[in-house]
Amino acid sequence: MTAITTTTLTDVENTAPVVLVTVLGGFINSIVFAVSVFFFDWRIGLIVLAGMGAFLWTTSLQEKKSRKAAPERQRSQETLVEKVLEAMQGISVIKSFHLDEKANRRVSDAIEQSCEKNLAIEKTITPLQVFQQIVLNLFAVAIIAVTAVLYLNGSMELANAVMMFVAAFMVFEQMKSAGIIIAALRIAEASIDKANETDNVPVMDEGGKAITPDNRDIVFDNVDFSYGDRKILDGISFTAKEKTTTAIVCPSGSGKTTMCSLIARFWDVNGGRITVGGEDVRNYTLDSLMKNISMVFQNVYLFSDTVENNIRFGRPDATHEKVVEAAKKACCHDFIMQLPEGYDTVLEEGGASLSGGERQRLSIARAMLKDAPIIILDEATANVDPENEDRLQSAIEALMKDKTIIMIAHRLKTVRNADQILVLDGGHIVQRGTHDELITQDGIYSKFVKNREQAESWHIPGAAV
Repeated sequence: MTAITTTTLTDVENTAPVVLVTVLGGFINSIVFAVSVFFFDWRIGLIVLAGMGAFLWTTSLQEKKSRKAAPERQRSQETLVEKVLEAMQGISVIKSFHLDEKANRRVSDAIEQSCEKNLAIEKTITPLQVFQQIVLNLFAVAIIAVTAVLYLNGSMELANAVMMFVAAFMVFEQMKSAGIIIAALRIAEASIDKANETDNVPVMDEGGKAITPDNRDIVFDNVDFSYGDRKILDGISFTAKEKTTTAIVCPSGSGKTTMCSLIARFWDVNGGRITVGGEDVRNYTLDSLMKNISMVFQNVYLFSDTVENNIRFGRPDATHEKVVEAAKKACCHDFIMQLPEGYDTVLEEGGASLSGGERQRLSIARAMLKDAPIIILDEATANVDPENEDRLQSAIEALMKDKTIIMIAHRLKTVRNADQILVLDGGHIVQRGTHDELITQDGIYSKFVKNREQAESWHIPGAAV
């Protein structure tokens, strides 16, 4: 997608208009000249037509060669963009594992391959372009020679002969320009074809209705979901009643984040259905569905905008006072006031200028301000520093009051008070119940609790406890 919106569409923008204007203009001018020559002398007109036919023949040869080379050049451009973006986005990992040389080599190889493909298309086309120019020049010489013969044998008047001599230098001139640039037509065509591939990406059906549900019960009814051929959820069924908390616990990779994403319809289920308030989420418009949901993820994305606008993102009409109130509840007002321009400070893209804990607290403030009836929390306090965790936990509890909560958590104090706990393993719900019920069973949950209790009791020998 990045390659298409940068290099591919730039090729279309810069190449296609020039090619169309030059090629169409060249052909139109040459046809007009050919018709005009017929009015003066039909014999010279036939030579002009023969020259145009020869030009089209050499153009077809050129087109066959460029048709093969242009897609290869397009793929090399995409690879170059991919490798450069990969190196830039993963620079911290590259540096931390001292892989600079390997990453630089990948980028250098992509640059070299792009150069090779661009040179290859030039080497393929240039000889044919030279041949094309020679052919047109030979026909121009033929016009001059035949005109001279016709004048000398008395079958052409002097005025017409002079006109034909002049025409010999002009009739193919525009066609020569078209011949030089017509090779770029395939580059533009390959770029347009690639851009049009975005139309083949399956589009999520958004033609639902603006629904305001009577309740906020969330029901998974025999839900299946796969990433490609890898099945993540298999026959998942449960009900999260309105104004209750459902905690999801499972080993990494078992599908808990996927379940939350399916509720918000980031993807559609492969089988079964998910309902909110008795309505299949696919029957909602995305806008009416998301009005009911606030989400706080472990990995937070902030936009290159002011702090205030990032908090206000889910509720654009909120006043400054409401924004500040949400920020205070989320324990981020103090650090915001220490920023150069407070709430008017413009953040770097992705919130790169803030720590992970600061970004997460802003995300929680954003959810608090939106105040949706359904809250999805994906390890909402994972990146919060210990001195703010207790205050933030209290704020989250206030946020959760009278809401339908779907919570992914690994901390005991977060899970312990849930109305129901779902334990996932291998895409299936293997245990469900309250903390008190599951702790007495021999299974994943009891092991999870024991491991957490042991982890919380760890301390460094000699350090203050």
